[in-house]
Amino acid sequence: MRIARLFVCVTALAIFALPACHGHDHGEGEPFDTLQACFDDHHTVEKFSVNDAIVICCVEHPIAGVHPSCKDTQADCVTHVRAQLSAATTDAEIQTACTDYLAKK
Repeated sequence: MRIARLFVCVTALAIFALPACHGHDHGEGEPFDTLQACFDDHHTVEKFSVNDAIVICCVEHPIAGVHPSCKDTQADCVTHVRAQLSAATTDAEIQTACTDYLAKK
């Protein structure tokens, strides 16, 4: 069963780069020095939405040695994420991502 799943996942990644096979399981993932570096990896390289990239970084990755890194309240999360990410993200996107992050944290 594992071999069959691995084959399907590898095939899907090779053809479609499906995020479902990426292994985002809400555990502690690869550390990043900055939230921006994590966001760029998940949004720009892996093509996750802005919301999903922020949530993945906040929930799954240590950022500068802190995990979870996006604080404990909506206001603190929004302030933190806004300060860490470039102007390419909107306030509405950050608000929504912080809401999702806190629900999944």
